[in-house]
Amino acid sequence: MLKKIGLIGGGYIGGVLTQEIAQRRLAREVGLVDPAPMPNPNDPPERQEVIKKQSVSIGKCLDIAEGLPTIRKDVKVVGSKDYSAIEGADLIINTAGVPRKARPDGTFPSREELLTINLKVTIEVAKGIQKYCPNAMVISIANPLDAIVYTLDKRLTPKKNMLFGMAGVLDSNRYCYFVAEAARVSVENVNAVVLGGHGDDMVPVRSSCQIAGIPVTKFLDADTLAKIEARTRKAGGEVVGLLGFGSAFVSPAWSALEMAEAVIFDKRKILPVCAKLEGEYGVNGLFVGVPAIVGKNGIEKVIELDLTEEEKAALVKSVAGVKKTCDEVDTMLKSL
Repeated sequence: MLKKIGLIGGGYIGGVLTQEIAQRRLAREVGLVDPAPMPNPNDPPERQEVIKKQSVSIGKCLDIAEGLPTIRKDVKVVGSKDYSAIEGADLIINTAGVPRKARPDGTFPSREELLTINLKVTIEVAKGIQKYCPNAMVISIANPLDAIVYTLDKRLTPKKNMLFGMAGVLDSNRYCYFVAEAARVSVENVNAVVLGGHGDDMVPVRSSCQIAGIPVTKFLDADTLAKIEARTRKAGGEVVGLLGFGSAFVSPAWSALEMAEAVIFDKRKILPVCAKLEGEYGVNGLFVGVPAIVGKNGIEKVIELDLTEEEKAALVKSVAGVKKTCDEVDTMLKSL
């Protein structure tokens, strides 16, 4: 158990994280930060005053705190509209960012517009961490994942083992679920890993996918596996399309908690995480999804897989996409 876990972003993922941390008693205290709702300067003054008194984070924390006697858990749960709730946190999980949602006219913000907005949010996140818990380990979920983790690294300059992104655990678990469903076996039997950036060029590694230690190709044919891998790359969008709003929230929260528990309980568990590479897989200075041993010191070792030639080429393409995004980030940060 940690002394304190800080959560940044009180949306759906932040809410699930707060209640799960309390339920699992992963920390003595949970601090949840979110500035929402924020007054609209165009609203009448009386409406603005009402909004100023409201708080998503404080409200969610109060709701969860009032349920703690029911589940018999002594955990302190606090919320704030500023970053004070994360003061002294040992571990931060960052979910802060604006989702890509339709405008009133039905159009969507461009990728560049969304990236610019979320970089501004991330700069404020970094300031909050620097002020209230500069030595905290950071797990970031916010999208666009590769760009956000890269930005946090630029602003916080932490040791490389202390900052990592959550995407590989989620993408790999989606791959596992689809394989288990197709093979009609327990999800507990399936092991799989997804490498690269968190996007359409992610790399489900078929050569490492196993069912009860047996190569997946013994159970599913190449055409079925190709369809599963294509579905894995688009899985986030599939959920959004079905919901009609927001994005996946339970599976990302559970995935981040799997990483957090590996740290808290010093499991030295091998998990696919977005880690800063320094020569591994031929990559330098970029955050890329790779398997790593995760324990009390965060990322303790990156593991290099023996990939097929096709998988190597796919990873090169995925890394190129990550680099392109990070080059855009470098340009944008100069003006922010």
